[in-house]
Amino acid sequence: MNKEISEVAEELESSDDGYSEISSTNTKVRDSVFYKLFQIKENVFQLYKELHPEDTSVSIDDVKIKTLTSIFVNYLYNDLGFMVYRNKVPHYIILVEAQSTWNKNITMRILWYLAVTYHRLVKESGKDIHDKALLDVPAPELYLVYTGDDLKNVPDEINIRDEMFGGEGSVDIRVKVIHAPSHTILGQYIAFSKIYNEQLKLYGKCLKAIEETIRICLEKGILVDFLKEYGQEVKTMLMSLFNEETLRKEYDESLKKKSKEEGRAEGRAEGRVEALIGLVKKNLISLASAASEANMTETEFANLPDMKAAQN
Repeated sequence: MNKEISEVAEELESSDDGYSEISSTNTKVRDSVFYKLFQIKENVFQLYKELHPEDTSVSIDDVKIKTLTSIFVNYLYNDLGFMVYRNKVPHYIILVEAQSTWNKNITMRILWYLAVTYHRLVKESGKDIHDKALLDVPAPELYLVYTGDDLKNVPDEINIRDEMFGGEGSVDIRVKVIHAPSHTILGQYIAFSKIYNEQLKLYGKCLKAIEETIRICLEKGILVDFLKEYGQEVKTMLMSLFNEETLRKEYDESLKKKSKEEGRAEGRAEGRVEALIGLVKKNLISLASAASEANMTETEFANLPDMKAAQN
């Protein structure tokens, strides 16, 4: 389903306000630890301070979460978006994406998120993109948080011009890649993810893996405040994802089984009809009897390709 940016933005507006504000019950975007972690404004503020330690004048009130959500365009949401004000004027729009498997298409996705976010901001300002006056929009900063183990080909920065267009064209956006555990809040999230993956390998997808992850993280000082306050919610969230995955697999298996059964049934039905046609051709049963056995009218049975061929 291809849509213009304006159409997508309109849909975003009909989904709450098109952004995800801080809410303990807002799970429309994604039930993930990353999303939950950065629903908390204090954590977003900490993230900005770590990205821009030189900005000593910023306060938590200068930060506003602008994560896109959409219940109608379910593929169009981002993991974290927030805006930073200076002197009550938007200065930065920062988008952060998290992924555990390397996917270079992230540059194209972020380009979408950025375009829709700017569309929304311009509309909120009451201005028109066709106005002659230069629009006052915040500068973008784009980040990818990579939590996977395969770091061999992971650069510190990716850009859409090289990744998508082979270095050609006039359009480019640059995305900084963060992939190392550290004391920063993003680094702690990466450390949490790596510990979680290790526990999954040890215990499988079960409560024990989640509990061990939380225990180890608390011992190592990783996301301590977050896990102390939301540890039970994290357990419930991750267990629900396990259950969802199990249910999805069971559903897929049931569909495959049903498809095979329907295929066999269809094959049996076709074989039965072929046998009936053969009996009619040999004048062993009447057309009326054959049609009745095949649950058809005489006209339908007579018009079957093999019957018509026999008549010719």
